[in-house]
Formats: sequence, structure tokens, C-alpha cells
Amino acid sequence: MRGFFQMLKKKKELIPLIGFMAFAATGATTASIYFLFTKSDVILNKTSNPEPWERVDPSQPQKLITINQQWKPVKELELVKSLSK
Repeated sequence: MRGFFQMLKKKKELIPLIGFMAFAATGATTASIYFLFTKSDVILNKTSNPEPWERVDPSQPQKLITINQQWKPVKELELVKSLSK
């Protein structure tokens, strides 16, 4: 660790690069954890719920930004769903 800081003292042009890389790594980790716990299409355990898309609430937006979302059930899909049960 001490050698790392000595290298930064000698080559000061690396400081912004290391800062940007740390910011990118933190952002990627934060986004991964956010999507893991909040989005329904991320699955950790397939054995407990093999079809998680059936639990999705259509009134709740699934995107980060949703503009003028209006959800209506598709008749054909409802018919297939009722026949398959």
C-alpha cells in the first residue's frame, strides 16, 4: 500500500484516472445491488419461484423512467393463460 502512494506522488497524472475508475466501480456495484433487490427480472433462486414474471404488478412501472404508461390486458394472452390452467 505504501508503494502505491509513493507511485502516486511520483506520477500525479494517474490520480484522476484512479478517481474515475473508483467512481465507475462504485457506480457499477451500486447499480447491481439496486437491480438485484428491486427489479423482478433478476432471479437468484429459480427453484423457489420458476416463473417470477407472474408476480409482476402491471400498475407498477418496471423501468427507471416511464412516460405515459397505460397497461391493458391482451385478450389472446388471457385466453391462453385461462386454457393452460
